[in-house]
Amino acid sequence: MLVSHTLAEVAKHIAPGVSTKDLDAIAFTFVKDHGAEPAFKGYRVPGIPMPFPGTLCTSVNDVVVHGIPGGVRISEGDLVSVDCGVKLNGFFGDSAFTFIVGDAAAEDVALCERTYHCLYRGITQAKKGNRIGDIGAAIQTYAEESGYGVVHQLVGHGIGRKLHMEPSVPNVGRKGRGTKLSSGMTICLEPMINAGTASVTTDEDGWTIRTADGKPSAHYEHMIAVRAGKAEILTSFEPIQAVHSLPFNTTIEVPHG
Repeated sequence: MLVSHTLAEVAKHIAPGVSTKDLDAIAFTFVKDHGAEPAFKGYRVPGIPMPFPGTLCTSVNDVVVHGIPGGVRISEGDLVSVDCGVKLNGFFGDSAFTFIVGDAAAEDVALCERTYHCLYRGITQAKKGNRIGDIGAAIQTYAEESGYGVVHQLVGHGIGRKLHMEPSVPNVGRKGRGTKLSSGMTICLEPMINAGTASVTTDEDGWTIRTADGKPSAHYEHMIAVRAGKAEILTSFEPIQAVHSLPFNTTIEVPHG
């Protein structure tokens, strides 16, 4: 999928000294060269006067999501969440990946590892006959076992001919509650997990969302199709990890209950 290959192209350039604006320019060119349109650029949300100005959301360290690309330069040890959306042939794609730049603190690596596995825990529950609450419960339980904060205000979403559609897919929930999942539903799962408090604040720009305590956050996102027995993952981290290896175990060993 194009969105996965766009993130992989960005991954080639993430390094100390590179600005988030530089990464955004790389993504914009890559998306346009492949006959698509950036889904985030110009996106409007009621209550926020300024449309989102970037191709990417670039969220560094304590920025949870929706970081606006600009003059921020990446440093050794940073966590850089890059969220990308594209529109191609009338359909939208959306995916996010948190990059660990160089030698990061052990606790930051652990946060990313836990968040990465939260995503796949949620995916195992995204199958026909289950409910939205089963996804959120799997993510929330796994994250909170390590004392991490799960952001309640920000959710995954349906996707298709629109970037954001029903149903909302929270990262918290109760088993057996919420919308029933049917085969063919296409949704984005995106756990946003904070090292400390689950509380967040919003900058004056109306977009940038940060952890309330200034501790780092991590964010991974896949777009999936609900199927009987097992979800179909439509995006892929393989092209990304081919050029940006992660310093933790990415083997997914999770229950399939």
